[in-house]
Amino acid sequence: MELRHLRCFIAVAEELHFARAAERLHIEQSPLSRAIKELEEELGVVLFARTTRSTRLTRSGKLFLEHVPRVFAALEQARDSVRAAANGFHGQLRIALSDGITPSRLPALLAQCRLDEPEVDIRLFEVPLAQQIKGLIDDMYDVGFAQSDEVGDSILADPVWRDPLMVVVPARHPILSHKRIPLDEVLRYPLVMCDPLVCEGHARQITRVLRTVDAEPLIAEQVALGLDDGADVGRLCAGAGRCFTNYRQS
Repeated sequence: MELRHLRCFIAVAEELHFARAAERLHIEQSPLSRAIKELEEELGVVLFARTTRSTRLTRSGKLFLEHVPRVFAALEQARDSVRAAANGFHGQLRIALSDGITPSRLPALLAQCRLDEPEVDIRLFEVPLAQQIKGLIDDMYDVGFAQSDEVGDSILADPVWRDPLMVVVPARHPILSHKRIPLDEVLRYPLVMCDPLVCEGHARQITRVLRTVDAEPLIAEQVALGLDDGADVGRLCAGAGRCFTNYRQS
């Protein structure tokens, strides 16, 4: 098994279309198909169910896809470690960020880390929460930041800051007649929610909050949006619905 086989597999698994995957890899479709066949023969399983109309992952293919990206992540970290050592660093601090948390939330922490340990190279990885948890367990990351403490028994989760949960609405929205907005009043309007695949921890928080009210929310849209990006949150919600966010404008 060679890295080219794994690159071909990831391209097809993400595109679910051999022609698009071949275009993405800048190769012809026939060598791509041959690489997938070689990989399947070596593994002894069928990774893709392919017809004239569609391509989908088999159960074995889905399982394999959970592991393959970690191979490339480990290779990238090995490369970065070697380069860091060559540049005079004596170690690495690998920080995973999830749920829309961006490096802009951590300037004081990062500055203090560099002050206390100037010979430690700090690496930041923006990943989904599930990948962060798995990476912490598999020693791919040293520490992670997310908006959920539901991380399992093998990981210690401690709060490092607390943000109020707020609703973002247009400036003249009638809901602003309330000094403190009741949740059932919010649910009268369409909501823009963060895509749970992108902000899984934040989505869990919102789900817990919504379960406290005997009303079904109307979801206008789910978006892949960084929760720290106040400008994008405001722009989006002004046009499509109301948003829940932890963002605070400074």
